[in-house]
Order: sequence, then structure tokens, then C-alpha cells
Amino acid sequence: MTRPRIHPLGDTALVCESAPPATLDCQRRCWALAEAARLAAGWDAAAATDEGGAKIEIPVCCDGPDLADVARHTGLSIDEVVKRHTEGEYIVFFLSFQPGFAYLGGLDDSLHTPRRAEPRLEVPAGIVGIGGVQTGIYPAASPGGWQLLGRTEVKLFDPTRNPPTLMQPGDRVRFKAVEVRA
Repeated sequence: MTRPRIHPLGDTALVCESAPPATLDCQRRCWALAEAARLAAGWDAAAATDEGGAKIEIPVCCDGPDLADVARHTGLSIDEVVKRHTEGEYIVFFLSFQPGFAYLGGLDDSLHTPRRAEPRLEVPAGIVGIGGVQTGIYPAASPGGWQLLGRTEVKLFDPTRNPPTLMQPGDRVRFKAVEVRA
């Protein structure tokens, strides 16, 4: 196992860098480091962990353009891909890429699917996808290379909300298929 590298980022932040794939064990170490930094700095010790956090359910219309490709890659039927994706409980590892984009760990091994060879120039907001060993939702339209399974109307980032992101590290997320169209 490769050990994470830690770099200072300005006067008040650290960057923790580790080799892929992101794992729950690595996230636990990052959260422990963040907690130790909070305590050393005298901050509030209310750190997010995988044992706490909010429980969030995301309704999804499973009609993504890559659903059939994921089924072919995994050797599963479309219904089985949807079933396995919605049976999982995912943990928010971290937020990155764009405001509100949560990298969700805990994807069923049978659904691990590589990113697209050619990323799309624009993926609409609310699209649920798989990228390697993780799943996530695009909070805003952007380029993207994940395999697209469906869409949700849930707003993941709202600058008028406090906090502005729906999901926080340590939260537990479940997807609920409200419709399946292949």
C-alpha cells in the first residue's frame, strides 16, 4: 500500500495526495489527519467521519446513455446494473472537481467500469455516473468522462444554502430508481 503524501497549501491548508483508487481505509486516515489538525489548531472537533454524517436518498431516472454499455462491460442486464447500483450505500469520500461534486465510495465491485475513452464536452447537471470504482452526480453542466447511468432533479449545489453543498464528507448516500428506461 502506498502511503499518502501531505503538502502544505498556503498558510492554513494541507493537501493529502494518495494513489488511486480511493478507498475507505485511505479516507479514514485523511479524516483522522483532519481531526488531529483541528484539535492542534483549537478548532471545533465536529469532523465528519464514515460513522456519522447525514443519510441522503437521491431519486434517479435510470435512462442514461451509457447504461447499456455498462451492462455489456459488466456482463449484467440493465435491470441488474440498476439494481446493484441502487442497493448500495455510498460514503462521501470527498468533494472535488466542481462545487458539490461528491466522490462516492462503496460501488459494488461488479459495477466497476472505466471512464470513457473520449470524455463528453458537456454533461448536464444532475447526471449520475460511474467512473472506475466510484459513483457520483454532476452538480452542474461540465465536460466529463464518466459512464452515465441516469439523472436526478436534486440540487447538489446552491450558494444560498448553508452549507451550499448537499453532501459532506462522511455522509451516506443511497440512490432510488424512480424509473428505468433503457
